[in-house]
Amino acid sequence: MIGRSNIVGKPIAQLLLRDSATVTVAHSRTRDLPALCRRADVLVAAVGRPEMVTGDYVKPGAVVIDVGINRVEPEGKTRLVGDVQFASAAAVAGAITPVPGGVGPMTIACLLANTLTACCRANGLPEPEGLTA
Repeated sequence: MIGRSNIVGKPIAQLLLRDSATVTVAHSRTRDLPALCRRADVLVAAVGRPEMVTGDYVKPGAVVIDVGINRVEPEGKTRLVGDVQFASAAAVAGAITPVPGGVGPMTIACLLANTLTACCRANGLPEPEGLTA
């Protein structure tokens, strides 16, 4: 896990630990971060720096989950990029989430499912099956 924020980094680490994963939490100033990252089978990037994580951070075949979303303006044109440099990481990774179109749509889907479940619970209605636990 690259990133130690209370919004993303720490909660993801806790969820993974709850499922008995071995989790290392690092940040942008972690000493020899690329070497540490190359040990990960699953690399989650939520550091808040555009395209900071390059292909040389990625263990061959690893899963890379890019949670970051950043607006950059190269040559005066605004575009969205993640915390992972997609092309170089995709060349090494076994699987990778894109930005945009990766974690963001899943976040929205889960938010809507949780909202519907909360509404049903608050109003004593039967919950839709399969949306939430």
